[in-house]
Amino acid sequence: METPKKSKIIDRAKNEVNGFNSMYEKLEQKVILGGMSQSTLINYGRCIAKISLHFKTPAILLDEEQINGYLQDLVVGQKPSKSYFKHTVYGLRFLFRIHDLEDKAIKLPSLKKENKLPVVLSPQECKLLFKSGRILKHRVLLSFIYSAGLRLKEVRNIKICDVDFDRMMIHIKQTKYNKDRYVPLSPLISKGLKKYIEAYNPKVYLFNGRSIGSQLSDHGVQWSMRECVKRSGIKKQASMHTLRHSYATHLLEQGMDIDTLSKLLGHSHLSTTMVYLHVARLGVSKTFSPFDGIYKKK
Repeated sequence: METPKKSKIIDRAKNEVNGFNSMYEKLEQKVILGGMSQSTLINYGRCIAKISLHFKTPAILLDEEQINGYLQDLVVGQKPSKSYFKHTVYGLRFLFRIHDLEDKAIKLPSLKKENKLPVVLSPQECKLLFKSGRILKHRVLLSFIYSAGLRLKEVRNIKICDVDFDRMMIHIKQTKYNKDRYVPLSPLISKGLKKYIEAYNPKVYLFNGRSIGSQLSDHGVQWSMRECVKRSGIKKQASMHTLRHSYATHLLEQGMDIDTLSKLLGHSHLSTTMVYLHVARLGVSKTFSPFDGIYKKK
């Protein structure tokens, strides 16, 4: 796991709230040992720092009335984004549990899970997206992500040595669930990668950052996606993760079974993969709407 990026509000809490530093260090340790992402640590840390600064007291010392009042003020007064409120509740729950404060964790409000279906690009939109990159690196980057169904962290961490051009396999190491997996390397992508490597001469990571031997940043990958979506004219709310959703959906539509797909995606539970069954067009007749059926010529 990389060294976490600096956060001004976390630094403020360390300087202004007595006892915050040791509390945060334990949070950081548990997140790292648990194999959680850097972004999780930053999101939880910021939210915990903010509530600690608000009361000038480490969050683990706050009582139920203070916490509920703060959360209510967030919803009614500040109206934060859903993700910020979620990170605040989940961050506090995680913090309380690592400090053996299960009673406090249980008393936090439960959050209703949103059953949103993923945004998926059509094959035609994917082709349009991939050719919209201004430079070869961006075109190959997005094509590579889609071709292997990669997460953001996974594509950033792939090294040149992880791509086996002889066996036509990609070795994805220590992923979201701390598991390694292999996925096939597309023959067409193989040609593009070789052309890219020859042109850009990366040293360690397949997609290098600004300095020699560094990896491309989260921002760099996301910026490439945003720019290509904009240039392609695609109107869907497509993010980098949309490529992974599209990969899964298209493979199901092309006949892959759900168990094989789950292994390729690196999911720990088959139920996580099942969501794509609600998106893919499987065994659909040409007349999908009854409106078309009643007007069909005999």
